[in-house]
Order: sequence, then structure tokens, then C-alpha cells
Amino acid sequence: MAKNYTLHRIAFYIGIVLVWQLISMSGIWHDNIFPSPYDVAEDLAYGAADGSLFYGLATSMWRLSIGLAVAIVGGVVLGIFMARIEMINQTAGSLVLGLQSIPSVAWVPLAILWFGLTDAGIIFVTVIGAIFAVTINTYTGVKNIDPHFIEAARNMGAKGSQLITAVLIPAAFPYMISGFKQGWAFAWRGVIGAEIMFSFLGLGFLLNAGRSLNDVSQVIGIMVVIMGIGLVIDGVIFKRLENKVMSRWGLR
Repeated sequence: MAKNYTLHRIAFYIGIVLVWQLISMSGIWHDNIFPSPYDVAEDLAYGAADGSLFYGLATSMWRLSIGLAVAIVGGVVLGIFMARIEMINQTAGSLVLGLQSIPSVAWVPLAILWFGLTDAGIIFVTVIGAIFAVTINTYTGVKNIDPHFIEAARNMGAKGSQLITAVLIPAAFPYMISGFKQGWAFAWRGVIGAEIMFSFLGLGFLLNAGRSLNDVSQVIGIMVVIMGIGLVIDGVIFKRLENKVMSRWGLR
């Protein structure tokens, strides 16, 4: 069944490319407005040949890795505190909900003022874009743990950090996986958005450079790369991890 779905997905994307090629050949739009798949592939090949594509990709992934790691650790800690201490939930909890509504790109001006045009500023935008999704999902997961389960663990001697690492986190992990998945998506958007605004290396920089040069092929090519990375990471990492967790917890 999974193999059939894979074939259907491949056929679907091949169909999109074919339709794209037919539209570009129809002459409805000029190549400078709507380039063909060949033009886009050629532009990506040039970027790969001179190393700019791989360097931009590596830079963006490095920033993403650091920012997402910080967001996951910070979000898990804050989410557990919110779930276990009502005072924190009533105070910081409302702030988290409010801050989550702010788009990542809205933090860019503040990041530039605080950190300048540096990696630290882009990583800050990445962290702030992802941490609240992780926090809220962790909070929800811990809150949904059966109180009797926690009480039984305490009666068996679990307390403090042991209660958190051996009981709360494993029990809330299905919710936390959803938070990590959302956090990754927000972090990836945050990295690209910040790089566009910062004009400081990375895939976002290449995207903005294509816009500055009126090179539509480069813009579309980088967008395809960004989308492709999203699909690969979601399918290879998060989808598999999610399936394993759900199967282990008997949720599917």
C-alpha cells in the first residue's frame, strides 16, 4: 500500500512538471515571467556547479539546526512548567498564546536592532518562530496525562527530575512529536524569511538575489529546493518518528 502511494505521489509531481512545461511552451507568458522547468533546472545546475547552491543550503540548514534545537529544548521546559505549575500557566501561558500569533518575519526588525546582520539574528528569528508551537503541544501533552498515572509513579518513588524524564516526557511524547513537527515548519519558514530580510547568505539570500537580478528561474528554482527540503525532512524524519511513536502507544 505504501509503495502504491509513493508511485501515485511521483506520478502526481511528474504531471505537474508536464503541465508546467506545456504552459511555458504555449507562449502565454514570456520566459522572464514564467520560465520552463528546463530553465529552472538549468539555473539550479549553474548554482550547483559554482557551489553557491550547496553553500546556501548548508548555511540555512546550520542555522535551522541550531535554532530548532534551542526551540525544542526551551519549548519542552517551558511547556512542562506551564502544565505543572498553575501560576506559570496563568501568567506565562497567556503570553505564549499571544506571542505565537506574531509571524516570524515580524521579529526580523527587532533581531536586526539587537544582533545586527549576523547569524545570531537569524537564529533568534528561527527560535522565536518555533518555540511557542513546541511549548503549547508539550503543555497539552502533559496536561492530558492521567493524574492516577502520575500518582502511581510518585508512590513508586519517582520525583523531581526523575518524574519528568521517566514519566511526564514519555507519556506526553505523542503530543510533543506534533509540536516538534510544527516547530520545524515554523523554524524553516523563519530561517528563509530572515535570510531574505537580512540578505546574509543562505537560501533566502539566493532567493532575494534572484529577485534583485530579475532572474525568475533562480527564484522559482530556490523555492523548489526549499519545498523539496521540507518534503524530505517531513517524510524521512518526522513522519517515520511519528509513525513509530503512534504505533508504540497503540494509537494506530
